[in-house]
Amino acid sequence: MAESQKERIKEQVALLPLSPGVYQFVDRNGTIIYVGKAKSLRKRVSSYFAENRDHSAKVRVLVKQIVEIRHIVVGSETDALLLENSLIKALQPRYNILLKDDKTYPWIVVRREHFPRVESTRQLVRDGSRYYGPYGSMAMQRSVLDFIREVVPLRTCRLDLAPERIAQGRYGVCLQYHLGNCRGPCAGLQDEEAYGELVAMVEAVLKGDLRPVRRYLEAEMERAAAALKFEAAQRFKQRLDALDNYSSRSVIVSARIVDVDVFSLLPDDDTAYCNFVRIRHGSVVGVQTVELTAGVGGDERDMLTLAMQHIVEHVAGGELAREVIVPFLPSTTLLFDGVTFTVPKRGEKLELLEFSQRSARIYRAEQLKNLEIKNPERHTERLMNALQEALRLDRQPRHIECFDNSNLQGADPVASCVVFRDGKPSRKEYRHYNVKTVVGADDFASMREIVFRRYTRLMAEGAELPDLIVADGGKAQMGAIREVLEALGLDIPIAGLAKNDRHRTAELLYGFPPLLVGIRPTSPLFHFLSHMQEEVHRFAVSFHRQKRSKAFIHSELERIDGIGRKTIEALLQHFRTVAKVKAAPAEELAALVGAAKAAKIRAYFHGEE
Repeated sequence: MAESQKERIKEQVALLPLSPGVYQFVDRNGTIIYVGKAKSLRKRVSSYFAENRDHSAKVRVLVKQIVEIRHIVVGSETDALLLENSLIKALQPRYNILLKDDKTYPWIVVRREHFPRVESTRQLVRDGSRYYGPYGSMAMQRSVLDFIREVVPLRTCRLDLAPERIAQGRYGVCLQYHLGNCRGPCAGLQDEEAYGELVAMVEAVLKGDLRPVRRYLEAEMERAAAALKFEAAQRFKQRLDALDNYSSRSVIVSARIVDVDVFSLLPDDDTAYCNFVRIRHGSVVGVQTVELTAGVGGDERDMLTLAMQHIVEHVAGGELAREVIVPFLPSTTLLFDGVTFTVPKRGEKLELLEFSQRSARIYRAEQLKNLEIKNPERHTERLMNALQEALRLDRQPRHIECFDNSNLQGADPVASCVVFRDGKPSRKEYRHYNVKTVVGADDFASMREIVFRRYTRLMAEGAELPDLIVADGGKAQMGAIREVLEALGLDIPIAGLAKNDRHRTAELLYGFPPLLVGIRPTSPLFHFLSHMQEEVHRFAVSFHRQKRSKAFIHSELERIDGIGRKTIEALLQHFRTVAKVKAAPAEELAALVGAAKAAKIRAYFHGEE
């Protein structure tokens, strides 16, 4: 930010009132890039421009783009919240919390017309029709429609069934009538009142209540059986079976929990996922997840509030249950009249919240997998940005090297270096090292030797140095690497992956003195770092195991007097294992190494003279 621009911004901040209100940051193009609320406008806005190491990378980028500050004074902090919410919806500023999922979801609509049709749609038209949903996928919506059409006989044609047209006798029954899937309202064989009762049953099913349709089917089946109409009775029996099958596929919650809505929030770096579960009559009748960008200073309570508002307006049909289960209270409850919010600590309501959280995690995993498959570059960019921001690096760590040591009670010490480029293992650059100058189990001295050898060679060859070095260990391993880099005159960021034995996970350390960097265990960044730790450990242990195995094989054969290294190599090349050498007949051994040496081998293993 230029000095003149800084001074101009300072003057604008100094002129802001101490009253509650809403502020807007504007860039050089005149675009509003951020909207925020404040209890005191001057105090809140000035905090953006104070020297503060705790500012995230996103906040620092935002501040550099500000050329003008606008503000609106309101009467209270609550008014500021409501105004901020409406401005964000209208302006969609780049650095605010925003909903990313703008696709249209499938709904089931009961048309406002004579003899209403029940259909699929993606368009919500305020024409008096009743909409149910939305559904997370077309497959889910189609299964509900198929069930309705299998159980309740409603028309599927697009005819205009106004009373005057039916009275004119312009229509005749179609194949669906003869199949028993329609009662023939087009030909005057069913009146609107009887048809309306069927529509009411369908709407009850769409709301999650299967009882009215069950009572109807049971009564019709008994009536047909009493009239000795056994084929008709069998059709109603089949529809009851279909109802039982549909009921068994719904998730039954509890007889005690009747009508509630559940929201959970899963933050993930610069993104968050809000899951919504609707329970009606003790059954889960809808599950939906929306995705948000976290924005600058994105508070989880604000994200939950925004997502809940969106879901109420576009998913929940404008209404919520009287009780709503949440992981924590939203930033305001004023936007949800007549709703009681519950933050459960135990019992069935907590299990419902955990079900919602699992659904959000599954959705996130699917989205990340799709992102990785469809756009691997974007996935890598997201990962590198997350690591850069977590460690506050000057640039993205596209080239990372990770070190680990391995030994068995000080014997055969080895080390390994694995290389990751753009978030992926570069296996052709992996390196094994035999520790040469260290005697016994001294991990820190081993780390110093290997790091010194690694970067002395890279510098001599003029090769590219890494953007980040990661030690598989804690503060002591990081300190050993730092000593070597300072001696070589290198300035490379160092991080550590320390084991958390209590939770059986890794913790990220950074800085000097090293401090714990908070990363959510469910985030892609955490999985990436854990993968790196597992990879370097696997590579070191496999080399150490291989070295121990070779040492054992050679020591076993070298115990035989008169058998030298060349003979051992010839034996192992031919027989592959010591066990096969031991089991080999004397004739085969003699043909390979001579009668005298064959006799010595047989004598050693079998006590033969």
